[in-house]
Amino acid sequence: MCFTAGLRRKTCKRGGAAALYIAQPGRRRHTVASTPYIVTRGIVLRETETKESDKILTLLTADHGKIPIIARGARRKSCKFAAAAQHLVWSEWTLYQKGEWYYANEGATLELFTGLRVDLDALALGCYFAELTEAVTSEEVPAEGLLRHLLNGLYALGTLRKPPVLVKAAFEMKLLCLAGYEPLVDSCAYCGRADPEQPLLDVVQGVLRCRSCGVKESTLSMPLCTSSLAALRHIVYGDPKRLYSFTLGEDALERLAGAAEAFAAAQLERGFRTLDFYKSLQLPKPSSK
Repeated sequence: MCFTAGLRRKTCKRGGAAALYIAQPGRRRHTVASTPYIVTRGIVLRETETKESDKILTLLTADHGKIPIIARGARRKSCKFAAAAQHLVWSEWTLYQKGEWYYANEGATLELFTGLRVDLDALALGCYFAELTEAVTSEEVPAEGLLRHLLNGLYALGTLRKPPVLVKAAFEMKLLCLAGYEPLVDSCAYCGRADPEQPLLDVVQGVLRCRSCGVKESTLSMPLCTSSLAALRHIVYGDPKRLYSFTLGEDALERLAGAAEAFAAAQLERGFRTLDFYKSLQLPKPSSK
């Protein structure tokens, strides 16, 4: 499945005679007097309830990056765009702008990712993906690649049902690459060996090294193996369309997952509450007697 994102602007003047609307073929045209409208697609990264029936949404779009939206009446059952105003929903919006805020005029659901909503673990991981993406995106900075990456990550998790540990590791590492934090993993940063001896990923410096190289300079390094290093290189340098097309044994996958999570935390210098919640779900359940 391929997700596409785009923005269309429609500007209407009083009287209805002069109206500019750039639209996809076959789409219905709207005319609203004296108000410039923007039609865009995005995914809800965050929703916050406000007042009696409103929501403040953080929407990630291709052309405008993150944008704040006030969705008036979105908590009412009668609201026509209530479904589109939910967390992790991919939707199309008609918006108008006042100052620094966008206001929702219309909203239509494109993808609910229902596979996530019937599995608490998958939903928790999807929420982490959204919070992590929010941390590396900015308002009014185009984010088409990051948006596509998030959509495809949620699809791999909820629809393709790929192993959550594999999806999480690949998503974290590739997201950081797309955001400008790509590590150098083609060879040891110290001796230049393409096949480092007992390879480690220095998550602070963002480089690969042999266990015997650069010990004094290293602050935090995560151990890899031959298989996990190959998977890491696949994630960093491989075709994004085949990002989740690999398999690993349990030990190698555990090493890759540890390296990816530590790399994200070190580079962004912060933790994530959604990650803490997801990890709490993975703890062994106490036995009841």
